[in-house]
Amino acid sequence: MTKALDKRITLGLYVVLALCIGRLWLMPLGSSFWVDEMGTAFVVHYGGNHPSFAAAPQVPASIYYVLPKLSERLFGFSEIAYRVPSVLLMGLALFLVGRLAARLIHPQAAWFAVFACLGLRDINYEAANARPYALGACVAAASLLFLVRWLDSGRWRDAAAYVVLAALLWRVHLIFWPMYVLFAFYAAVRLWRRDTRVTWIAVLGVFALLGAALVPVLLSSLALMRNAKKHVIAPLPSVRELIRLIKLGQLVSCGAAAWLVSRVFRWTPDVPSPSQSSVALLTGYWLCDPLCIFAFSWVTGDSVFVPRYLAFALPGMALAATAITARFVPSAAWRPFALVFGVGVLIVMGHWTELWPLHHNSDWRRAAGTVNQLEAKGSIPVICPSPFIEAQWPVWRPDYPLPGFLYSHLDVYRLNGPLYLFPFKESPDAFAYADELAKTTLVKDGRFLIYGGQGNVRFWREWFVKQAEFKGWRVERLGPFADVDVVLFQR
Repeated sequence: MTKALDKRITLGLYVVLALCIGRLWLMPLGSSFWVDEMGTAFVVHYGGNHPSFAAAPQVPASIYYVLPKLSERLFGFSEIAYRVPSVLLMGLALFLVGRLAARLIHPQAAWFAVFACLGLRDINYEAANARPYALGACVAAASLLFLVRWLDSGRWRDAAAYVVLAALLWRVHLIFWPMYVLFAFYAAVRLWRRDTRVTWIAVLGVFALLGAALVPVLLSSLALMRNAKKHVIAPLPSVRELIRLIKLGQLVSCGAAAWLVSRVFRWTPDVPSPSQSSVALLTGYWLCDPLCIFAFSWVTGDSVFVPRYLAFALPGMALAATAITARFVPSAAWRPFALVFGVGVLIVMGHWTELWPLHHNSDWRRAAGTVNQLEAKGSIPVICPSPFIEAQWPVWRPDYPLPGFLYSHLDVYRLNGPLYLFPFKESPDAFAYADELAKTTLVKDGRFLIYGGQGNVRFWREWFVKQAEFKGWRVERLGPFADVDVVLFQR
């Protein structure tokens, strides 16, 4: 390959990377917050000690909230300002994943690993998400990189960096505990295979220091587990769901595509395969989190098998795909192959049917704006079911004090009309309240709105339609607002 061609390929790689980040990460930044992001705003504005967090103490338990708070101070309150930290952190995570690919798989594999990350929808989603998961992915990748460097070189500064970063990881999100299983597994493999300069005593000392740093987080996690059932939002996972979330199809597709191209161009890999220790790390990075969360869900009966909780494993999936591809690609072909792959990622993942794609399938901002337009023509009662599962009796009650976390969406996108707060799920107390409201306020006003998530609005719409007080009333669904609904009842 000539120097001129190499420069053109390098330029092409940077251009395609910029286009991918611009289209997949930056263009959705200005769209409406979704429910959990509005929870982020509530933590930033009211602090983790707000009394409404008694119902969900796990929510503010993260060091992440320092970042959107700082961003709001610098740029003011907006969806973009809150999401910028995640963009920067996921960008750093991609760089760290590239370094891991070059170190563990192939010196020229970094670009392919980066585009493999961009080919994962969940990574692109978390890059524009005002939640802790991009920070977690970044800290996890950095922790692994410094652990690898320490076990390779024996330098204590790498060990110190690993301990600091690993001690931070569980403080980013309590669900990231499986990463410590991976840390211990990889260190044990290196020691067992005797391919590290570090002694057993040194490893035990470093891990003991890390364990001591994590004791406070462990104690708070155990305390929160006592009420874990109140916060479960997903059913117990099936094996089919596990296979779907480990992206096995993508790995097979990458391997098949690389094999086919290698046959067409008659490629012969010219670098040895990754060491068994590297294979153990890559496999663990890919599978440890989903397998641990899957097992935990079934053992405890409290399912936490939610895609966003697997955030730190996503780069591991990309690295696993890169490792499979490395079996067929020679050194000289890595960068051109990565360039073509990056163009394919941009085409496939670009959401080209819409100019400004939504970050999440929610448009609370436009739904709230529509309600306020109607309120400007005359006061209308608004029934507001909470979008948070913790909003159940006795935590929920009709006079639940606002502002409160369980209705943080009403604090971010404020409504002008009189609000009537409903719980997340139906209950005898909720039905009694709704019945009283139907016979008094709602009939008297002659019209009312139901505003909230699709499932909640659908349930209460059907309930009110069946009540004798509203026989013959016109029911109109406004919108669409993605998975947010606004329904107007009018005599």
